[in-house]
Amino acid sequence: MKLIYTLLGLSLLLLIWSAINPYDYFTWFLEVLPAVLGVLLLLFTFNRFRFTNLVYTLVFFHAVILIIGGHYTYAEVPLFDWIQQYFGQSRNNYDKLGHFAQGFVPAMIARELLLRKAVVLKTSWLKFIVVCIAMAISVAYEFVEWAVSLGTGEGGDSFLGTQGYIWDTQSDMLFATIGAIMALLIFSPRHSHQIKNITTEA
Repeated sequence: MKLIYTLLGLSLLLLIWSAINPYDYFTWFLEVLPAVLGVLLLLFTFNRFRFTNLVYTLVFFHAVILIIGGHYTYAEVPLFDWIQQYFGQSRNNYDKLGHFAQGFVPAMIARELLLRKAVVLKTSWLKFIVVCIAMAISVAYEFVEWAVSLGTGEGGDSFLGTQGYIWDTQSDMLFATIGAIMALLIFSPRHSHQIKNITTEA
């Protein structure tokens, strides 16, 4: 529980900082909304379904990425401006980090739900299904970005964050897919160990 309270406290402090003089309040709202809704959902379901500490920690880091992106907009994050200049990149690529996390973190959430709810009985299919779920989430988010951009015109440009790159949508989905695959390769053994511990305690 100490870890959960710590992550919540840090998230709240970061959210308060992010809300002070952001680049644009409309873009800020759009960017931080998924983080706020995600955290609220985890809080409301905590007593009925407690995820592993690994998942909660990953969700925290994903929220950090979203909140920082909301404050500066994804195209204006200072650290990635420096990276852009230092490596001679054509654009600020902070949004690619965000979409990588968009695949990485949901993949671990999906993996835990599928295992603990015994949705997938054949583990040989688990990785494939988890990656497909992460890809579907990425596609759905691109639909949301598209709808917001169409509905708000120039007001949604910062949220869309293409920065003139015509393949932005496709590359966003690619980075999410890579993130999901990397999550499974890096964390599956540790995640399985934590799942075993938490189900044993229950």
